[in-house]
Amino acid sequence: MKHNFGAGPCILPKEVFQEASQAVLDFNNTGLSILEISHRSKEFEEVVVETERLVRELLNVPQNYSVLFLQGGASQQFAMVPLNLLPEGGKAAYFDTGVWATKAAKEAKKIGQVEIVASSSDKNYNYIPKGFEIPADSAYFHYTSNNTIYGTEVFEKPTTSVPTVVDMSSDILSRVIDITDYDLIYAGAQKNMGPAGVTLVIIKDEILGKSGRSLPSILDYEPHIKAGSMYNTPPVYSIYVSMLNLRWLKAKGGISVIEQENIVKARTLYDEIERNPFFKGTAAVEDRSRMNVTFVMENSDLEGDFLALAKERNLIGIKGHRSVGGFRASIYNALSITSINALVDTMREFEEKHK
Repeated sequence: MKHNFGAGPCILPKEVFQEASQAVLDFNNTGLSILEISHRSKEFEEVVVETERLVRELLNVPQNYSVLFLQGGASQQFAMVPLNLLPEGGKAAYFDTGVWATKAAKEAKKIGQVEIVASSSDKNYNYIPKGFEIPADSAYFHYTSNNTIYGTEVFEKPTTSVPTVVDMSSDILSRVIDITDYDLIYAGAQKNMGPAGVTLVIIKDEILGKSGRSLPSILDYEPHIKAGSMYNTPPVYSIYVSMLNLRWLKAKGGISVIEQENIVKARTLYDEIERNPFFKGTAAVEDRSRMNVTFVMENSDLEGDFLALAKERNLIGIKGHRSVGGFRASIYNALSITSINALVDTMREFEEKHK
């Protein structure tokens, strides 16, 4: 058995893979593959409708919010957000907590004025700044809720009266949130929702149409809303597999259930990192991500030996990002406690061999 700790595209439940693979051969007994059916067909329209319904149900999305399935990943949203929400001459507030937050701000600066309200770059993004102020005259405030590279997570939305935009690419659907705390949420699917290729966007309708910009239609949220995510040919297969995964999540009992599983998984691994004298965590304890656990060895010369042992034990994708080094275990929704225990057992085995 392979234990996939890769940061993304992530693992999905085995039953989702099985149903999705069957649909490649014959989708719903149509005699056609899901890869070849028309995106305008009744069969696929039903997929989009169900996928949106499941998103609304699982996240408790109010009716005054639109749900979109777009392309271009979070990186395209880095540009779409300011194009749609930042008026000419206006200012946006950005919170710098890692690589993806930095890239989002960089793109916004090409479109208008950006103020970085706080940053953790001084300590290689190993903590989440607290107690900063967000200018009340900002068109919106943007932050990244989970930082995959550095292993930090924002569990409480910073307090502000201005519209809030959040990139939830790597922790969407992993914990209970109040959608009404946010005005726009975007998330690349390839962590917890589905395969790469589709991006979930949830928008409070009333914030649109105020930038005064004349935009290319493909970069304007409103045409996508009016077309029901079908302004252009949608990523059919990615949406379909996301639907299957959302069904799986609902059948498990929903987000409150998966959140408790994620808490147990993260606690189990962090407890071993704290206990084992060969390892240490890199993120501030109070800001440790439940999705991406980052850690290093007390003796860095032994890292290669641990990676070799991990490979022997079928632990895949635990090498840390070059910005941090060491190790990173991405423990998204579909990763079971069995895999966490396999990693913990390997850490203990390494400890016994090197005492």
